[in-house]
Amino acid sequence: MQTVFQINTTGPGLYEFTDDVAGWVAGSGVLTLFIQHTSASLLIQENADPEVRTDLAAFFQRLVPPTTDPSMSYLTHTYEGPDDMPAHIKAALLPVSMSIPVLNGRMALGTWQGIYLFEHRNAPHTRRVVAHLR
Repeated sequence: MQTVFQINTTGPGLYEFTDDVAGWVAGSGVLTLFIQHTSASLLIQENADPEVRTDLAAFFQRLVPPTTDPSMSYLTHTYEGPDDMPAHIKAALLPVSMSIPVLNGRMALGTWQGIYLFEHRNAPHTRRVVAHLR
């Protein structure tokens, strides 16, 4: 069973799409999610306190600032904007795919876990996440 989820983003941050996936899964097996982009990532993270998402986004912004920051002057891939190469670095550090057990039609996520797309670019995007349940 396969599908593609489209997630619209408005800039950097974490976008939860757990409910979309939960509404699609059925049966039992292993769910694989894969993002078809090189400047965004996937995460399983806490979905109770929104400060967790804010802090994660702030941490990665500080860890890998835009190419306009003097500390990033060594980067050469800059023609797609000051956020592009840092977005690729963040995506290289974070997962772009994940596996989640599905038991009796429900993902085996923990109580406070949610599935997120982590957008690393400043501009709005429509991101595609391929889902495969086997």
